[in-house]
Amino acid sequence: MLAATGDAIREALVFLTEGGGEAAEGTGFQINLFWVITQAASFLLFLAIIYLVAFRRIGTVLEDRRSRIEQGLRDADAARVEREQAADEKLKLLTQARQEANDILNRAQKVAEESREREITEVRSELERLRNQAQEEIQAEKQRALAEVRGEVADLALAAAGRVVGETMSEPRERRLVDQFLAEVDTSGAARS
Repeated sequence: MLAATGDAIREALVFLTEGGGEAAEGTGFQINLFWVITQAASFLLFLAIIYLVAFRRIGTVLEDRRSRIEQGLRDADAARVEREQAADEKLKLLTQARQEANDILNRAQKVAEESREREITEVRSELERLRNQAQEEIQAEKQRALAEVRGEVADLALAAAGRVVGETMSEPRERRLVDQFLAEVDTSGAARS
């Protein structure tokens, strides 16, 4: 095909150089150089106008689109980085919240244990106080009961002694003897305990 094109170009050059061939041959293929140059200039002008009108706008649109795509990619990368940072921050906050919750729980358990120990100590001291108070009351009641019993025993002993002796003793003397007897009974009872 290149050979055929080359032959056609050679024939056209020969035709132009020989003056358009013989007139007798009739009308053949003629090239008007002026019209070729004019058409080429028109084509170049047309290309320049299309470039200025269409291709420049298309180039601008394509450049804008490319810049928007690049900006979108940068934004997507920034969003990914922010998302990763947010996830790291969230994890950090969760870890910190868990630590604080554990600290609060430990403090609450410590306070509860201290409170329980304090209440147990207070209850024990209260029980000890109540026990001591009860023992004192028992001891006082015992002393009062012993005093009453002594009085009754003294009265009974005096009445029994008065019947046995047949005479009545004087009140102060009787009391002194009974008190002496009860004192001897107390010392012998205390020695046995």
